[in-house]
Amino acid sequence: MPAPLRRRRAALCLLAAQPLALPLAAQAAPESVTLEELSVAGEGRGNGSGGAPPNGKKFGVAAPPGAAALPIEQPVGQIVTAVGREAIANRPATSIGSVLLDSPGVTVRQGNGGRDVVISIRGNNARSTGVTRNMVVLEDGFPVTQADGASRFDLVDPRAYSRIDVFRGPQSALFGNYATGGALAFRTRTGREINGYEYGIDVGSYGYLSNYFTVGGASGPFEVSLFASDVRGNGYQQHASYDTQTVNLLASYTPTPDNRFTLKVINNEIDANIPGRSSLRDFTLNPYQRRCDTADTAALGCAKFPLGGIPATAAQAGFRRNDRRTIVAGRWEHDIDAQTTWRVQVGFDERNYNQPFYTSSGRGSLPSYNVLTDLTRRGEFLGLPAIGYVALSYSAVDVTASTYNLTPFGGARLGSLVALQDAVQSNLGGRARLELELSPEWTAVTGISAENSTISGRNRSFSIDTLTGALVTTPSFADRRFLNVAPELALVYRPDPTWALRGRVATGYATPSFSSLFITSTGDPGNNTGLKTQENLGFDLGADWLPVEGLRLSLTGFYEFFRNEFVSQSPGAGLSNYTFNAPASEHRGIELAATYAFAPGWNGVLAYTFDDQVYIDYVEQLSVRRVAPELPAGFENVTRPFNRAGNRIPGVPDHQLLARLGYDVPTGPLAGLGGFAEVVAQGGYYADNSNLLKVPGYAIVNLNLHYSALLPDGYAKRIDLYGEVRNVLDTVYVASANPLANTLNRDTGLLNGRGALASTVGSIYAGAPRTFVAGMKLSF
Repeated sequence: MPAPLRRRRAALCLLAAQPLALPLAAQAAPESVTLEELSVAGEGRGNGSGGAPPNGKKFGVAAPPGAAALPIEQPVGQIVTAVGREAIANRPATSIGSVLLDSPGVTVRQGNGGRDVVISIRGNNARSTGVTRNMVVLEDGFPVTQADGASRFDLVDPRAYSRIDVFRGPQSALFGNYATGGALAFRTRTGREINGYEYGIDVGSYGYLSNYFTVGGASGPFEVSLFASDVRGNGYQQHASYDTQTVNLLASYTPTPDNRFTLKVINNEIDANIPGRSSLRDFTLNPYQRRCDTADTAALGCAKFPLGGIPATAAQAGFRRNDRRTIVAGRWEHDIDAQTTWRVQVGFDERNYNQPFYTSSGRGSLPSYNVLTDLTRRGEFLGLPAIGYVALSYSAVDVTASTYNLTPFGGARLGSLVALQDAVQSNLGGRARLELELSPEWTAVTGISAENSTISGRNRSFSIDTLTGALVTTPSFADRRFLNVAPELALVYRPDPTWALRGRVATGYATPSFSSLFITSTGDPGNNTGLKTQENLGFDLGADWLPVEGLRLSLTGFYEFFRNEFVSQSPGAGLSNYTFNAPASEHRGIELAATYAFAPGWNGVLAYTFDDQVYIDYVEQLSVRRVAPELPAGFENVTRPFNRAGNRIPGVPDHQLLARLGYDVPTGPLAGLGGFAEVVAQGGYYADNSNLLKVPGYAIVNLNLHYSALLPDGYAKRIDLYGEVRNVLDTVYVASANPLANTLNRDTGLLNGRGALASTVGSIYAGAPRTFVAGMKLSF
């Protein structure tokens, strides 16, 4: 059979397998208009809209010219900010959070141990204090979000990346389940970018030490980049030391011009002590939880947790984490013809965790699998230049988890078994997208996804009967099916290269995770299987403008309507967070981003977000067993409804700002020397649904000095030096606050006030005090 005929039949077979395929004409067409929204990283680091790198090659593969571009590489109409290499290379980037603040719409919270951070886009994950949810995370096109919607950033070392794209707003039409708030796309440095090997070391306050190594290159059809790091520190809080190792491999093989193979491997291990989250009152007395060795000798303001009825501090009980994450994935990419590319990729992702902290210890193994096949076609539709994209995907995670009580006797010693979980969560869906160039000035985008998600499993809770002493087993079963559909429509108007107007209507959805189905409102294992799918209908309207040379402005207004929004909060000291659905809520705000190179060597960066999130329809039921000596039973069960409509949603700051002013000597003997000053500020936010307790906002100042020089006559090719003083004014501030549940008073049956909330342990982590970090990198 002739080769052209075989290719045609292969294309027809794929289209038959993917019924959402678009009937694009076979002929080639001019490049479609790509919305170049602001790149906060400056020129030469992506076009700000997730477009391809300046050389036109895709990340991770040696793609020949003419290969069909994928929508994720050039996302027309999407609200995307690209954070580039220079935002990472000239500073000691201790966590990915300090880098992502360059994008408007991003909020970062301190996570549980080490460099763990919780990232939120437009406030959609701001209430979480552990696992990141409500977004999809990719690395070199491979999913890093597991099939239950969980993402963690322990495995992310900023040094490994050349660019990070931040997709803002609902993105399920493009990324499927869980993308209600947005998506993050990490781009590893390729072998050609590295072209040699590098060694770097960072040292800093509180015992911080980072050693990292990078090697990369290309030879014939092969291209490889390998990154490895060892990071450790004592932490600025008591009982906060950590030690984490990361290996990140990206390799590609291009045997023929129309066939490309990509291999991705990530492995991360973390061993971290976990400090105790304090109450807001304790935070004001002892923000860094020092001199808290035991409950008996603890200083004023030390957080204490009831372990088996005995109070204990984090150091006394030995709160800690020991987790491992391993990802192995591969992709085959085939150009059917000059305008059509077919991809098939598969991945294996295992998350193992051992987390004895607070009142319980969680242990689990979560192997997951994902498969994706897609087709991208560049041609014509109805006689107009167009790019079409169709995809089918499947992912599943097999969950085995156990929960134990934690004892106060040190060494993270376990007590009785509390619960066992075994479940399978899976997602099967299809997506389609059409980018249509209506005219040289107008581009339209339409997309849709449909996905069927299932959760099947059980939770067995164990307790001791107080009268007989017998073991009581209480099973809870989940067998849920969710069918979700997410359409999208966008329109871009660009009359000339200096400005563009854009509008977008999009939807997002997120199904509950298996773990949220088995934690009750008391914070104990049990039945919470009535959770519904979270849905988001979002409207974006914005403009991008280059008024003068060197100045780029981007302004976006958004209004998002949520149904059954997931809200998580803590019911008390050391208890597990539980999740509930708020029937209706609204998120509205403004995102402003700007870069300005106003003189040779000078540059400024601004990222600002205003985010107003309120409940529209939510009546919360609170219950308590009130002490009532006048009654024969000595108590009565009291339940009271509270209408939360109009209240602000907890955990979401109303204002977020990053402003940076920098100077790099452009020429002369000091060329390569530079520095910047930046301000990071955040508004306050409420910690509870009644809006009684407000967590204060903050503003901190950071200073940076860096130097880079070529070494033409030395053993190394280049040297980079950098140093940074963070929180120069030594401001004491809250870096993370776990939302708190409102409660009723046991004596009166009335709502407890602000004082009770301010005294509730298990909420607050302080931000880092003044710290010094410096480093060096040699390139060979």
